[in-house]
Amino acid sequence: MVPPRRNPYDELASLAGHPLDDFLTEDGGAARRDEDAEEPWAPPNHRRGSRRRNRATGLPTVARCLVWVLTLACLATLADRWALLYAEHKASQQLKDKLHLVAAPEVRIGGFPFLTQLAAQRLDSVSVTVPDIPAHRVTLTQVTATADDIRLDGDGPTAVRGALVRQVHGQVLLSFADMNRELGASQVAFTADGPGRVLARGTLRVGGRALSVRADARIRRDGDRGIATSVDGIRLDIDDLATYRPGTGPDEGLHLTPASARRLTREAEKIKALLAVPAIVHRLGVPDSAVRAALHDEDRLHQLTGAPRFLHELARVNLLDVALAHPTLLKRLGLDPTLLTALTKLTRPEIADRYSFAVQLPAPPGGAVRLQRVTVGRDGIRADVSGTGLLLGR
Repeated sequence: MVPPRRNPYDELASLAGHPLDDFLTEDGGAARRDEDAEEPWAPPNHRRGSRRRNRATGLPTVARCLVWVLTLACLATLADRWALLYAEHKASQQLKDKLHLVAAPEVRIGGFPFLTQLAAQRLDSVSVTVPDIPAHRVTLTQVTATADDIRLDGDGPTAVRGALVRQVHGQVLLSFADMNRELGASQVAFTADGPGRVLARGTLRVGGRALSVRADARIRRDGDRGIATSVDGIRLDIDDLATYRPGTGPDEGLHLTPASARRLTREAEKIKALLAVPAIVHRLGVPDSAVRAALHDEDRLHQLTGAPRFLHELARVNLLDVALAHPTLLKRLGLDPTLLTALTKLTRPEIADRYSFAVQLPAPPGGAVRLQRVTVGRDGIRADVSGTGLLLGR
């Protein structure tokens, strides 16, 4: 069965009992009641937000201030260091010109900041290192000095005319390497031989032969600014046969070495040739009867020549005296007479001059400089230096 079809207009008519105004009035009242229940209006509070913004914007301000402070400090430091380098360069050139140096010295000004010292016209300390100062035959390897309490003379920081150095102390070095190059010419080497002595070893050509030479030099202070040497103990070795010491003393002249004297006593023919010379026998202090017995009896000869006293006296005999009267005898002993002649012409001053030297510090433009203690070390000769009242640049 088909249900009856409903008329839509009948449904509209049934709604007439529910007025739309009542529905709208109820909803509107509820909305107004909700609005009335809200809090009353008040002006907005911006203090909390502003505090956050001040904190956020304050940090960059402090950072900018710090950046500016650091920048100014860096600029001031750079300006101070630049002025320091410029002053050191000018002082180096002034010292080079005033002292007539070959190379400009190295100058280091102490204290910080430099500009405040310059404004006060007073420097705390200045260190100077001067290399390669000519001093007669040798060159001073290095001179180092430190000056304290320097008073500047000038109208202002930019117009310094000179300086007064109240006190200076330093050290002078004369290295053995420079001495070997300048005095030895690759033939002599200088080394330390005690607190105040220098030993020279090398070769010297005499009579066409290269002889080993040894000389002892004593170092001493010469005046206020000089170092001098006195050479003694000069010895020339002719292989291992004999030693020549120039001079006329008892230990000077031409003498057999102990080893060669011992070898000579084992050769009967050579020792008999020596005992046949009365001058040699007289110097040996051997009685004539003992000499005659030794010349005729081999056993007596060995007993005589094997005695320690005989060997000692034989090494003390000056063979130059024998060379004048018996040149052929020395030739039999292995000594060249022409070499001995050349040795006699080689005097002590001539040999000593090869190894002696003197050092003289340059005179300062004002004040006084004085050498103090002079010592010999492994690297060379050192001397302490002190000075007072030095005037520079005036």
